[in-house]
Amino acid sequence: MALSHLELWAQCRQFIAENLTTQQFTAWFSDVHSVSFNNGELRLSVPSPYFSEQLEERYPSLINAAIKKVYGPGVELVFMFNQVSGQPESKVELHTSKPSAAIMREASNAPANPFAEPTAAPFRSQLNARYNFENYCVGQSNKVAYTIAESIANDPSIKTFNPLFVFGPTGVGKTHLIQAIGVRLKERNPEARVLYVTARLFQAYYTAANHKGHINDFFKFYQSIDTLIIDDVQDIAGNPGTQNTFFHIFNQLHQNNRQIILSSDCAPSEMEGFEARLLNRFKWGASAALEKPDLELRRQVLIKKSQTDGLELPADVIEYVAENVTDSIRELEGVVASLVANATVLNSEITLDFARPVVANAVRIRRAKVNFEIVSEAVSSYFKINPDVIYTKTRKREISDARQMIMYLSKKLAGMSLKSIGNKLGRTHATVLYACNNIEERLSIDKELRASVDAITDLIRK
Repeated sequence: MALSHLELWAQCRQFIAENLTTQQFTAWFSDVHSVSFNNGELRLSVPSPYFSEQLEERYPSLINAAIKKVYGPGVELVFMFNQVSGQPESKVELHTSKPSAAIMREASNAPANPFAEPTAAPFRSQLNARYNFENYCVGQSNKVAYTIAESIANDPSIKTFNPLFVFGPTGVGKTHLIQAIGVRLKERNPEARVLYVTARLFQAYYTAANHKGHINDFFKFYQSIDTLIIDDVQDIAGNPGTQNTFFHIFNQLHQNNRQIILSSDCAPSEMEGFEARLLNRFKWGASAALEKPDLELRRQVLIKKSQTDGLELPADVIEYVAENVTDSIRELEGVVASLVANATVLNSEITLDFARPVVANAVRIRRAKVNFEIVSEAVSSYFKINPDVIYTKTRKREISDARQMIMYLSKKLAGMSLKSIGNKLGRTHATVLYACNNIEERLSIDKELRASVDAITDLIRK
C-alpha cells in the first residue's frame, strides 16, 4: 500500500532531523507541513514567506537530499504561505529555484549555448529581484562601492568604471550590490542582455561546452551580453582553461564597450592562481572594497531586515545585536532569522532577555562593557607605548596618534561623549571633535589606519 503524503513527509522530516541540531530543526522545520504530493510536485505549507526564503538559503542541499531519498528524483518543491498572517485568502505559492546540483547536471547535458533558449522565450538574466538598491543599506564601509555601482546602473553609457571589481570578506553584501546593478539596468531597459552568473557555474558551462566541442557557440553567447556580472571570480583560480576563455570574452566585451562587473573575496593585487594578463585587466576600471559593517550600518541592516520580515525589534534589542554581531551583514540577517524563528515557535515577544541567548548561540558575546580604560590600554599595547604618556602634553607624533586613536575609539566603541573623553585626557571638547573627525576622514583613504583600527578593535573585543 502506497504511503500517504503525510507519511512521506514524516520520513523526510526524520531524515532532516537526523542531520540538524534539535534547536535548528525545531526552529525551522517544526511548522513545515505537507499539503500534497501529486505528479512529482510536493507542496509544503510554511508560516510565512520569510520562512520559505530562509529554508531555500540555509538548507537547500539538505532539503534536496531528503526529498530525493524519500520521494525520488525530479520532484518540484512548492512552498505555500499566507502573505498576511491569519488571512487564508492571501495564500500564495512559491516554486523554489532549482538546486545548484540540478543546475550543474543541466550544464553537463547542456546544448552548445549553455544559456540557449527557444527564440520566442525571453532572455534569462539569472538575477534575484530581492537584491536591489532600494533594500541595500549604505554606511561608511560600503559607501564608495555603492556610489560607483549606482552610477553604473543609472547611466550604463558611461564606461569609466569598466570593469567594476568589488571585493571584501564573506557576508558583507557583494552579491547583493552587484546584482542590484543588473536589476536596475533591467528595470530601465527590459531588453538589455544582463547576465548574472557565479564563477563556478561559468566554469561548469565552459567545461560542458568544451566537452561537446561547442566552444565557438559558448563564445558567441557570452559576447552577446550587454552587462556581464560574475560573482566570486576567485573560484576560477588555478583553472587555466577557464581563465583563458574568460580572458578572450573579457577582451571582446571591453572592446565593444560592454560592462563587466566582478566580485571576489580579495583585491586583484592579493589574488593567487591567476594569469598575470587577466589580473592586469581586473585593474583596468575601478576596484571598490566592501569592509565589515560599522556600528551605524549594522543598525540600519537590523532595522531594514526586521521591517522586511514584518517584525518590530525594540531599540534595545537592535542596539544589543548591533554591538555584538560585528563580522558581516549576512551574520546580522541570520541572527534576525533566528530571532523570528524562535519567537514564532515559542509564541514569544522579542525582548532583550529573549534576544540574549539567541545572539549568544550565533556569536561570542563581548562580556565586559567597553570603557575608556579598556580602550586606552588596548591602544597603548598596540602602539607599544607607556599608557601614562597619553595624559601628558607631549606632541610627539607617535603619542599624538595614539591619543587621537583613543579619542576616536572611546567615542565609537565605548559610546562616550566628547566632553567625557576630553575630561579624561585633559583636552577640550573641540580637540576631541577634531581628533575623531580627522580619523574618520582618513579611514576611507588610509589602508594602514583602517588595519590599525580593526586590530585594536579586535584586541578590545577579545
